[in-house]
Amino acid sequence: MESFEELVEQYKPMIYKVIHTLHIYKDEEEYFQTGVIGLWEAKERYDPERGNFSTIAYTYIRGRILDELKRKNRIEERSAYPDEEFWLMKIDENAEHPFELATLLSYCNGLTPKQKQWVIDTFYLGLTLKEIAKKENVSESAVKKWRKQAMEKIKENIEKRDESID
Repeated sequence: MESFEELVEQYKPMIYKVIHTLHIYKDEEEYFQTGVIGLWEAKERYDPERGNFSTIAYTYIRGRILDELKRKNRIEERSAYPDEEFWLMKIDENAEHPFELATLLSYCNGLTPKQKQWVIDTFYLGLTLKEIAKKENVSESAVKKWRKQAMEKIKENIEKRDESID
């Protein structure tokens, strides 16, 4: 069989055809490299008894590129890009995190240590329910229970504060 470089040269038009068929115009060279990886996988796994190499190569190339597209889309969906107004805002350099944490904890009277941890992880660290469960090495339902109980107690604490102000 020919060298892999020759194989890449031979299948280069196919890789670019897949890229253009999927309407990829941004980061084209990166997707080309992904297609080359798919070609490599096809070469490594090719069994002449299972069919024509070009059909298998196309399947691997397209599959690998689609996987990369999906991966990038997931990253894009999870990332928030602030608009220009955000970057023009003046940052309050006097704001201190310990004060914010102290303020947050002032609502946590009567909470268990796990419920307080949920409050800190959620509102101070910005972690998701799944991330907290993984960090604490517990199930998501356990974290949901902490959340429910913590929110009930926090509401009570806020109501007590409002009553004492009246």
